[in-house]
Amino acid sequence: MSSKPVIGVPADRRVLDPHPFHMAGEKYLQALIDGAGALPMVVPVLASHLDLDEVLDRCDGVLLTGSPSNVEPHHYDGDPPREGTLHDPDRDALTLPLARRAIETGVPLFAICRGFQELNVVLGGSLHQHVHEVPGFHLHKENPDDPLDVQYGPSHPVTLVEGGLLRRLAQTDTVMVNSLHGQGIRRLADGVTVEAVADDGLVEAFSVDDARTFALAVQWHPEWRVTDNPFSMKIFEAFGDACRRYAAERQV
Repeated sequence: MSSKPVIGVPADRRVLDPHPFHMAGEKYLQALIDGAGALPMVVPVLASHLDLDEVLDRCDGVLLTGSPSNVEPHHYDGDPPREGTLHDPDRDALTLPLARRAIETGVPLFAICRGFQELNVVLGGSLHQHVHEVPGFHLHKENPDDPLDVQYGPSHPVTLVEGGLLRRLAQTDTVMVNSLHGQGIRRLADGVTVEAVADDGLVEAFSVDDARTFALAVQWHPEWRVTDNPFSMKIFEAFGDACRRYAAERQV
């Protein structure tokens, strides 16, 4: 029997005319394999056909990935979106209740970029839909015309909060991270602890206070070439370790 934990990765739903597909970015799957030592399992976002507890019963952890789409603003009483904004209501319908249920049942949870925003919304927070238009915040989006190595390269520093998980993993108070997001936290959810803050004051990571195990959300993309970044590797290793402990406890 494999000792690798199974980590559920909810998909994005995309229509490639005329058929809908359920897709997960390869960089996330590869990071789970190489960084967390895990077996990723892509979960289709067919909320009305899936039982959340049945899904979680087959998972030793859940990874909420980034995505080009945004959380629909009605989930956090936000203003109507601008025309042309990409949304994925099928993903919202699965990932929002799945994230809440994972925390309630003690399943390890790691949320990245869109996942970070999803988790803040799930816990009662809200989002800026266009961070760079808010006075005091700088542009956090990538230039889509740049090569991927530049888009995912170091963009700005974040301060890691003393006493937090990320500070312990990094063994330093400041790290450089990439930045590929147009949205960001407006109102931070209650019941979470800030783990990292950008140089302009934007919250870039938090952990869930009452979670029984690993429950971390980061705004940047540690999955990108994870094996080349020691800090990113430590994050994924910590997540993988938490998933292995959870799997072992379930077998007792």
